[in-house]
Amino acid sequence: MPWIILAGAIACEVVATLTLRGLADGFRIGPTLLVIAGYAMSFVLMAMALRSLNVGLVYAIWSGAGTAAVAGVAAVLYGEHLNLTAITGMLLIVGGVVVLAFSGAAGH
Repeated sequence: MPWIILAGAIACEVVATLTLRGLADGFRIGPTLLVIAGYAMSFVLMAMALRSLNVGLVYAIWSGAGTAAVAGVAAVLYGEHLNLTAITGMLLIVGGVVVLAFSGAAGH
């Protein structure tokens, strides 16, 4: 269950971060509230996951998966270019998180 909660935290963070792009053209209340709610919910869910999982692992997964997801979705939604170097960097981040997860650092 803490892994599902962490996945929810990542999803909320990704939605909030991608919504920031829409705010680049000027302040609008709807997207602003979505950003605030998305980040707030992400932190609440991440705190819930920390009841069972170690903080280093949770933060590594949250930030690494969030970074990779934002870059991938932004490439599709906004046409942002991902070159081989960027893709390699994201794969290294995800690989590092996997190594950390299998190091036995998951639970208290």
